[in-house]
Amino acid sequence: MESLLPVLVLFVLVGVVIRKTVIVIPQQHAYVIERLGKYHATLVAGLNFVIPFVDRLAYQHTLKEVPYDVDPQVCITRDNSQVKIDGILYFQVTDARMASYGTSSYTIAIEQLAKTTLRSEVGQRDLDKLLEERSAINNAVVAALDEASLGWGVKVLRYEIKDIVPPESVLQAMEMQITAERRKRALIAQSEGERAQAVNVAEGQKAAMVAQSEGERQAAINQAGGQAEAIRLVAQANAEAIASVAHALEQQGGDRAAALKVAEQYVAAFGQIARQGTTVVIPSNLADLAGLVQGALSVLPKKSADSSQG
Repeated sequence: MESLLPVLVLFVLVGVVIRKTVIVIPQQHAYVIERLGKYHATLVAGLNFVIPFVDRLAYQHTLKEVPYDVDPQVCITRDNSQVKIDGILYFQVTDARMASYGTSSYTIAIEQLAKTTLRSEVGQRDLDKLLEERSAINNAVVAALDEASLGWGVKVLRYEIKDIVPPESVLQAMEMQITAERRKRALIAQSEGERAQAVNVAEGQKAAMVAQSEGERQAAINQAGGQAEAIRLVAQANAEAIASVAHALEQQGGDRAAALKVAEQYVAAFGQIARQGTTVVIPSNLADLAGLVQGALSVLPKKSADSSQG
C-alpha cells in the first residue's frame, strides 16, 4: 500500500500539470495570458497550451455583442424641465488586451460616459424637441462613446433611449395641449364641412334657378310663338272671310243678301242692349229701319255699279 502512494501522487501531479497546460477556449471568447505578471498573449477559440505555474489566465472576455442596460437618470432640458430617461447600449470587445489593461472596468466607463453625454445632449434641447429628436440624441451618444472607447478595446455599436418620462405636471399640461389641439382640429373640420355644405346648397340653388329661368324663357318663347301663330291664323281667316264676302257681293243678288244680313245684325245688337242694360236709348229714326239699313249699305250699290261698269 505504501508503494502505491508515490504513484498516486505522481498521477495527481501529472493531471494538475496537464490541466494547467491545456486550455480549451469556446467560440467568440478570448483569454488574456500573463507570464510572470506581464502580458504574454491573447488566446482565441480552440485548443491552446501554456506553461504551468509560469503563465497565468488573467482575463476572460466575450467577443459577442453585449446589451447593457443603463440605469435611469434625471436630466434637465434647456427650458428647465426635469425628465427621467432610461436607455440601453450595445457594445462589443474588439481588442482583448486593451479591454484588460485600458481601463479598470470598461462597462462602468461606458455607462458613466453614456450618462454624461446624454445629460449634455438633453440640456441643449427643449422638452418638445427632446421627444422629437431621439434619433439625433442616440447618434450623439454613440459618437461620443465611440471616440472615447478607442483606448478601451471596445466598440460601441448603438445606443437607444427606451423611455422618456416627464414630470406629472408636464404630462398633465401636455395632455391638455393635446386635447385642445384635437378640439381645434375637430372644430376646423366641422367648419370646413359646414362651408362645403353651404357651397353645395348655393350651387344647387343656383343650378335650380338657372334651370327654372331657362324653362320660363323657353315657355315664353313657346307662348309667343303660339300667339304669333294664332294671330297669323286669325288674320288669314279674316282675310279669307273678307275675300269670300267680296266675292259674294260681286255675284248677282249679293247686295240684297248683304243688306238682309246687316239688318239682322242690327236688330240682334239692339235686342242684346235691351236685355243687358237697365236703360235703353232708342234712336229717333227707329221706325224707319229700312232707311237705316239702306243708309248703312249705301256704299254697296256704288261698288256694284263700279264693278258692272268695269
